[in-house]
Amino acid sequence: MAIASSSRQTRRRAPARRPLHRYKPIKLGKKRWAVRALLAGGLAGVILVGWAVVARRLVPTANTSRDHFDAIVVLGYPADGDGNPTPEELARVSEAVREYERGIASRLLFTGGPAHNQFVEADVMAGAAAAQGIPPSAIFVETKATDTIQNACYSARIMQAHGWHSAEVVSSAYHLPRAGMIFSHTPLDWRLHAAPPLQPGASGSKAVSALEILKTMRYLVYARWTETCEP
Repeated sequence: MAIASSSRQTRRRAPARRPLHRYKPIKLGKKRWAVRALLAGGLAGVILVGWAVVARRLVPTANTSRDHFDAIVVLGYPADGDGNPTPEELARVSEAVREYERGIASRLLFTGGPAHNQFVEADVMAGAAAAQGIPPSAIFVETKATDTIQNACYSARIMQAHGWHSAEVVSSAYHLPRAGMIFSHTPLDWRLHAAPPLQPGASGSKAVSALEILKTMRYLVYARWTETCEP
């Protein structure tokens, strides 16, 4: 009798086993949500890139039929570490000088502040234009802009102050679609004009194109609404 009682007590004290699958449904749920979030983020990224690419292709190259303008606006690009014009910067200046010599406009307006180093882009470009024979009376500078939105806005302010209302906008080809989006919000009559690179392929690399698409995405989604500037 004592042995049977002891056996029953032993059976009672045996711990109950926990089901091995107890927490699996929770982990699977979390994984599913993570996968869904990744898929949604990837899809959103693809949509934004597509939007930027299509928007760049649909940007008009002008909002006027003019072939002569009050000024040629040259969008800035950083100088090198010694304050000398880089090849891309010099390409923009040289093309603007050619347009000036063709009689497209009787003055050049260089725009760009010290956005990427201590050198003012407009001043560097103005010096390069003077070295190519442009008289000081035809050179104007805007020295505060740190991005393309400010390039357009501050240039429009200067032009309005002088009573000028039309501009040919000179920049690198990859930059012009975004510049066109921005200049379309100014009161100016404008036309885009691409500066061919001094070094073939220098302005058309995949890295440059990808960066410009990212900048276009940022403009469409964010900067267009938060970095507004009234001319």
